[in-house]
Amino acid sequence: MMLLRRKIRIETERMTLRTPQHGDFRSWSALRVASRDYLTQWEPAWAEDHLSRKAFTNRVYWAQRSINGGTALPLFLIRRSDDTLLGAITLDNIRRGPAQAGTLGYWTGQPFARMGYMREAIEAVVHQAFNRLDLSRIEAACLPSNKASRGLLEKSGFKYEGVAQSYLQINGRWRTHVLYAALRSDRRGRTEAG
Repeated sequence: MMLLRRKIRIETERMTLRTPQHGDFRSWSALRVASRDYLTQWEPAWAEDHLSRKAFTNRVYWAQRSINGGTALPLFLIRRSDDTLLGAITLDNIRRGPAQAGTLGYWTGQPFARMGYMREAIEAVVHQAFNRLDLSRIEAACLPSNKASRGLLEKSGFKYEGVAQSYLQINGRWRTHVLYAALRSDRRGRTEAG
């Protein structure tokens, strides 16, 4: 049986959001290495082979399988002006049926943080999720101390929903997270975070 190779591209004001490709390995690994200290405080611990070509190749294959299966939408943020990789955003754990929901995760390389790129990407992916994928709810979680991410989510239309104890292992420890969600039709209020 032959799998369809669906290419996903979303154009924003400054970027192209597209699926990871094998040729992205060097720019991806260089950005991850340069941003290691910045990223590892917020992410699950990196496997020993995290930065290897083999691990990246597996990521590319996973991305394509996930898109073909409708379970995730993993995208790289590519700045159009110079074709630079800025980070990544993934709409993962897409659930159909009565839920019609997915979970958003993202990272930006340290040199590109706080320049509005991720807000642009989140708004584009949420639009895609609601209008093309027919989802009703997008969830996101971050550490309570990650004020930048909390502010980003709120500026992007996500609303605070609560706390999840020991939600994810971050940098080798089970950590409590704050939960946010964007709904297709949302009339909830804002919090003071950010």
